[in-house]
Amino acid sequence: MRYAQKGGLTDERWAFREKLRMEAAERFRQGYENPVIAHDLRLSVRSVQRWRRAWSQNGPRALASKGPASLPLLSDELFAVLERELAKGPVAHGWPDQTWSLSRIKTLIGRRFHKSYTVQGVAALLKRHGWSCQVPARRAVERDEIAVAGWVKETWPSVERPWRRSTPGSSSRTRPDSR
Repeated sequence: MRYAQKGGLTDERWAFREKLRMEAAERFRQGYENPVIAHDLRLSVRSVQRWRRAWSQNGPRALASKGPASLPLLSDELFAVLERELAKGPVAHGWPDQTWSLSRIKTLIGRRFHKSYTVQGVAALLKRHGWSCQVPARRAVERDEIAVAGWVKETWPSVERPWRRSTPGSSSRTRPDSR
């Protein structure tokens, strides 16, 4: 994802980057050198060189954002359909258990919308729309936290072997202690 959906930036961060490009354009007009601009604006010299080249050909509007480089494969309307499909659960789509994985969602997108995503692309798509990766905590419903805490404090220290010897040892594996 390079520039789709503003490059994954928040509106404030996107506006900040746009302001940086316009500030660079003003400094080009004033005749500043590339390394000075890069240092002052905390940019790479390479980016400033690329921006100067575009600015010299088409002026300040060449540095304005042109929006996404490509449209996302799934529009917001299609993503809403995908969310409804995900809400039905994996069993409704032919999987044996109720666990969604990125590869299963990738397969669902391919079957339902005839679009091809990578697993990483599916992760980015879900994250962009506010979904998060969740791993279930595998704990018994009957778990007694107080009893577990007591066991860890009282029983576990007596069961666990000490990490170090209580007597001096030898650094040699083949030769016993010489004392």
